[in-house]
Amino acid sequence: MSSPPRSAPPRVDAAERGATRIADRVVAKIAAQAAREALATIPGTPPHATVTVHHDIARVRVSLELDYPSDLAAQCAAVRRQVALRIEECASMSVPEVDIDIEHLHSTQARTATGRDRRLR
Repeated sequence: MSSPPRSAPPRVDAAERGATRIADRVVAKIAAQAAREALATIPGTPPHATVTVHHDIARVRVSLELDYPSDLAAQCAAVRRQVALRIEECASMSVPEVDIDIEHLHSTQARTATGRDRRLR
């Protein structure tokens, strides 16, 4: 016995179907990963990000540990670019600003000396 043919559900306009909301913590994870990508050659504690999303606009704050001496402004600019790019690509959000907090500076000479001490023992 065959069942009666089903009728297609009524078509609903896109605006009436609902909305997708991406949680702030998800956007923060995208931002932290993007900061790691921008600082790929710098060891240390991974960057941490906090994000506040309002509609489709993300306000981002990234905390970093960087080597010193180095070009801190260039590193921060690279992080800002990468974070904004990734959030726009992955979450389709506008990122008008990315604030950078440099939490710690690590001396490259001290790390090199420490590395040598470990190898000698």
